[in-house]
Amino acid sequence: MSSAPSVPSVAVLAAIGWPWPGTTAGDINDSAWSGLIAAHPDARPARVIEQHRTGYVVAESAGHALAVESPPEWMRRRFPAQDRAAVGDWVLIREASPRPQIAALLPRRSTIKRAAAGEHYQQQMIAANIDTVFVVCGLDADFNPRRIERYLLLVRGGGAEPVVVLTKADKDGSDAEASLAALAELAAQGIVAVAVNARDRDSVAALDRWLGPGRTAVLVGSSGAGKSTLTNTLLGTEKMKTGEVRESDARGRHTTTYRTLIPLPSGACLIDTPGMRELKPTGEEDLADGGFADIETLAGECKFRDCRHAKEPGCAIRAAIDAGTLDRARFANYLKLRDEVAGAANVLATRLAQKSDARVQNKALNKRLDDKYGKR
Repeated sequence: MSSAPSVPSVAVLAAIGWPWPGTTAGDINDSAWSGLIAAHPDARPARVIEQHRTGYVVAESAGHALAVESPPEWMRRRFPAQDRAAVGDWVLIREASPRPQIAALLPRRSTIKRAAAGEHYQQQMIAANIDTVFVVCGLDADFNPRRIERYLLLVRGGGAEPVVVLTKADKDGSDAEASLAALAELAAQGIVAVAVNARDRDSVAALDRWLGPGRTAVLVGSSGAGKSTLTNTLLGTEKMKTGEVRESDARGRHTTTYRTLIPLPSGACLIDTPGMRELKPTGEEDLADGGFADIETLAGECKFRDCRHAKEPGCAIRAAIDAGTLDRARFANYLKLRDEVAGAANVLATRLAQKSDARVQNKALNKRLDDKYGKR
């Protein structure tokens, strides 16, 4: 009879992102996951630090990496991508041959996800169980307030706190004050934006308040924005490969090719991610989360409830644009994202209805077979 696996202490797990909300005692079984852990007595907890096509790398403590295999059902073509583990997830692993295997995925407290590219609706998980998302944008041709708003829309709905990090403040021609002023509408809604020189530890210290012990942060942004440089500075060593950007458009190559979770000297964990070219909404987002709460409020002040903000009388949106208190380009981006979210929501609703119908039909078919041939 095999004995139960050795469960790491909370102190050991803290170095890779523990504790979980509700865990106050020194025993992991005091957490909200005790039921799942009890259902797998032969398994022990670990955190996903790398995700690859053929499997995962997990950690049970800082500096202890272990390659593990996915559960067989995760390898099925129709298995929902969002139900597979992502970097930052907590899982239960058990011994198996030829290598340990993931036994269960533990509940998430926050996520970042997007709709995957392609004609078929899928959600792609970027990272899980994070406290802070650093939306990294260079103070060069990479600076784009509209793209920042798109990132915020995806980030805030997942339960993490966004912080806009403007890098390359040391570059000639960068104007940090003007760029921060361009994000004034976001600052008014409590979304923090900071400008840093990603190569200077004293400058990057502005991020320390979000990188305390037990916290997890993730870096998102375009290739060449400075995410890997920022990671190296926070680590105090050149761990991540960095590359030059093109002069023409400030875009860089994908020096980071997969997501990885790294413990920092501060006691926090940092997830570096490859640059993302497509940021498609899943349909579950709230436009107010994209920094558009002021526009949503204005829309509610229009004379007509179904105002399209075109030529209708008493339109508060058009009045604000005419008065110069609402940026026309920002409102155009709001409309674009509104239509994208609505379209994705319709696709998601259709898919969920199809799944529900399929379950009902399968249940009815099984009942007819049971009535005709008896239970098998």
